[in-house]
Amino acid sequence: MSYRRAIFILSFVLLFYPKLINAESEKDIYEQRLQLYKKTEAVTNIPWYFLAAVDQYERNTLTDTSDEPLISITIPKHIWYGTGNVSYIEDERIISFFNGLGKDGNGDGKATITNEEDILYTFAHYLLSYGPSREDIKIALFHFYKRDLTVKTIMNTARIFKKFHTTYLPERTFPVSTDHNYSYRSTWGDRRGFGGLRMHEGTDIFANYGTPIFSTTYGVVELKGWNRFGGWRIGIRDINNIYHYYAHLNSYADNIEVGDIVSPGDLLGFVGSSGYGPPGTMGKFPPHLHYGMYKDNGKSEWSFDPYPYLKRWESMTK
Repeated sequence: MSYRRAIFILSFVLLFYPKLINAESEKDIYEQRLQLYKKTEAVTNIPWYFLAAVDQYERNTLTDTSDEPLISITIPKHIWYGTGNVSYIEDERIISFFNGLGKDGNGDGKATITNEEDILYTFAHYLLSYGPSREDIKIALFHFYKRDLTVKTIMNTARIFKKFHTTYLPERTFPVSTDHNYSYRSTWGDRRGFGGLRMHEGTDIFANYGTPIFSTTYGVVELKGWNRFGGWRIGIRDINNIYHYYAHLNSYADNIEVGDIVSPGDLLGFVGSSGYGPPGTMGKFPPHLHYGMYKDNGKSEWSFDPYPYLKRWESMTK
């Protein structure tokens, strides 16, 4: 083997091997979680994908992910142990006496608030206290979180996990066909004047009329229709509590409707110049896709710059 070829192979290994290791390690964590969800389902009859969706939702509300736990569902201490259990006694009988939720899921005789099996077993029994049906679970989630959007997000995430039989869904796609001509730059935060001075909450991807537009991620169609700013637009919420906003479409893909589950690369519609007026207004600006991303943390929702993600997904797609 030549010296140059040896150096090339070594460089390749050093460049890509750590990424492969990290990807496998991440996949292993998802597999561990899936096993815990399914173990809890076996002893409670709560479908694993509901538990996974709650856990996913909670994980996406964390502000510090440097020491991310295997299971992220959090039950406040006063609810877990019971209001009068000021010594936080882990005996399930004492917890029950004080009307706490905490239960022993791993059979060690203690209901430990930081133990993954105990957490899932406890939350599954909380859901069961309202009944086993999908509607019962929705009611239980509303009483726990007291927020409609949270319940809607969890239920839709559960549908996605159920459909794909996994929680490990890392694939992503660039939102505009890379087989067509297009251009874009970072435009998040620019000033906009139509309808009053406001901030541009997205990235504009310029392309010809009729260029295909794709879903970037796994998600559920949450909104579709006309908006005087965005024209014909479509909104998709993904499993990471992120709302993806596609605006100024010329038309939609056939049979795409609110409530549909989409995957990366699914056709959503076509580039246009709709918006800035009543329904049907076209041509007030060059054809382009306005792509926005909004993060939900369980309390509020805000826009953030999609440009770095678009660059990454563009590279992945090509």
